[in-house]
Amino acid sequence: QMQVVESGGGSVQAGGSLRLSCAAVGYTYKNYCMAWFRQAPGKEREGVAAVDCDGSTTYADSVKGRFAVSKDNARPALFLQMNSLKPEDTAIYYCAVVAEIFRGGPEGVFNPLVWEDYDYWGQGTQVTVSS
Repeated sequence: QMQVVESGGGSVQAGGSLRLSCAAVGYTYKNYCMAWFRQAPGKEREGVAAVDCDGSTTYADSVKGRFAVSKDNARPALFLQMNSLKPEDTAIYYCAVVAEIFRGGPEGVFNPLVWEDYDYWGQGTQVTVSS
């Protein structure tokens, strides 16, 4: 059973930077699609950034130009470089993983920033941005 572990969260002032890391432990397959999600208090969970199995990236409009996502297929691991952080970026950040063989499920439809399209999720890491 694979486990997903996030790290790198913390507290930072507005305008600062943080780098999140996600490691998939106990992986079995050759390639994975991976993504970052976040949930702020009292708000719905939202997709932040994703690296699809073919290496293509997708970003939420709210983080374009400020965040950069990258994936290391060898481990596998996922990273999120967050720059120019804003108080509205405060949230618990979650990493999600799905093996390429299961990507899209029976219908073959995959949405990189949809939580339910992944099979494994981490416990989350807190990011707090103060003004």
